[in-house]
Amino acid sequence: MNPFFTSGLAVDLVLALMAGEALVLLAVHRYAGRGPAPSDWLANLASGFCLVLGIRAVVAGLSWPWLALALSGSLAAHLVDLKLRWR
Repeated sequence: MNPFFTSGLAVDLVLALMAGEALVLLAVHRYAGRGPAPSDWLANLASGFCLVLGIRAVVAGLSWPWLALALSGSLAAHLVDLKLRWR
């Protein structure tokens, strides 16, 4: 396999892009008053971020509690997102 993927750099890039997306969305909403409110997307993004952190833990060869922690964080953020969206 390509070392870019096996070393975890691809996952790191995805995490950096997700963090950048959050910062841009926050800045646009705060300073321009445009775009969705953070309460509309932050929990969803956090859930995905935790899933990608879980992938990173596996690629890095970390022990299973790190994966369990990442998956638990994803579940918690997903449940918050569902609660916010439930009508």
